[in-house]
Amino acid sequence: MEYVPNILFLIALIVGIGFFARNVKKLSRNIKLGKDVDVSDNKSQRWRNMVRIALGQTKMVVRPVAGLMHIIVYVGFIIINIEVLEIILDGILGTHRLFSPLGGLYDFLIGSFEVLALLVIVAVVVFWIRRNIIRLKRFIKPEMNGWPKKDGNMILYIEFVLMLLFLTMNAADFQLQQLGAEHYTQAGAFPISQFIVPLLDGLSISSLMVIERTAWWLHILGILAFLNYLYYSKHLHILLAFPNTYYGRVKPQGEFNNLESVTNEVKLMMDPSADPFAAPAEGGAAVPEKFGASDVMDLNWVQLLNAYTCTECGRCTSECPANQTGKKLSPRKIMMDTRDRLEEVGKVMDANKGEFVPDGKQLLGDYISHEELWACTTCNACVQACPVSIDPLSIIVEMRRYLVMEQSAAPMELNTMMSNIENNGAPWPYNQMDRLNWVNE
Repeated sequence: MEYVPNILFLIALIVGIGFFARNVKKLSRNIKLGKDVDVSDNKSQRWRNMVRIALGQTKMVVRPVAGLMHIIVYVGFIIINIEVLEIILDGILGTHRLFSPLGGLYDFLIGSFEVLALLVIVAVVVFWIRRNIIRLKRFIKPEMNGWPKKDGNMILYIEFVLMLLFLTMNAADFQLQQLGAEHYTQAGAFPISQFIVPLLDGLSISSLMVIERTAWWLHILGILAFLNYLYYSKHLHILLAFPNTYYGRVKPQGEFNNLESVTNEVKLMMDPSADPFAAPAEGGAAVPEKFGASDVMDLNWVQLLNAYTCTECGRCTSECPANQTGKKLSPRKIMMDTRDRLEEVGKVMDANKGEFVPDGKQLLGDYISHEELWACTTCNACVQACPVSIDPLSIIVEMRRYLVMEQSAAPMELNTMMSNIENNGAPWPYNQMDRLNWVNE
């Protein structure tokens, strides 16, 4: 019977990690539905971006209050979970505080973990107040109704409970050490949980052991559950922020990509020695499958990675001049819609043995409207504001490209401008010979 807890722990660990691996495989499959894109350039710059933005959190602190609170939660949650390694080994081996022989270093680590746990609790409370009492404008936009709002609060509740369980576990452990309970050797420093100990005064050793073991089990099971919750949550960015910042844009923000097929046609037009009536050479460039994008499969895999990495923080939308002036466009909604459509495509594939069967829907129209796309001023404010290097503008441009080049569905003003450029060599409706007439007026 003494090995039953170890066996149960091992089963829980295998199930938790196995389910997480299954979700990671599904996530990878969905991202790979995107078109291939070469991001092997500027490797040194990409590494610097990842270290500076994802690890260093440099774009978070642009807004000091939120930035500081996020760094506390980020550092605290990551560092505190170093103790998870000890918990896992204790659970498998049946030991208790396996690393306690480290002595003073162990005391320092446990004490540091407790201070960080308290700071995480404070930061989480601040975040909850900002979302639910102060109700910052970027958290109450239409796209945040329903599940996004519940998800944001759920993450805060989970983090709060996990930190509270950690401190409760340590408080009971500390009391058991003081009472000389068997197997509870003197180890660790408890600068925060010692203030919880008075609540446990008068309890028997057996009762304290029940509290300590219950908090221990709930803490590790909560971590495993949270690990698997990530796939369904905006909190997936804690895993994807690193690859996303590495593969993020390194070209100047105002530089748009050109379609190779269009570039080749322009080069042909500009070549005075080319015969415009010549038949295409055998084995020439393939006919493009589609200009631009109307669904998630038309986007590249980096753009799909962007969609899964979105933190739904709303900084992009709060900086968007179109949104600020009451337009329907919200860059955050563009990313959320892309992720939702990608998830829908993934479910269709799951139901059809890995094959996508057309479901009569697409990203353009069913999720993102024409009005949203044409409201964009392509100013790159959303790209600049994103703390994890997401590029909503690239998706908007690809979908507008589809509307113009595949459906001829550009707004009248844009069609007029393009007609003028074609006929007059400029956006204005004047013959080239008449452009300077205003000088004599």
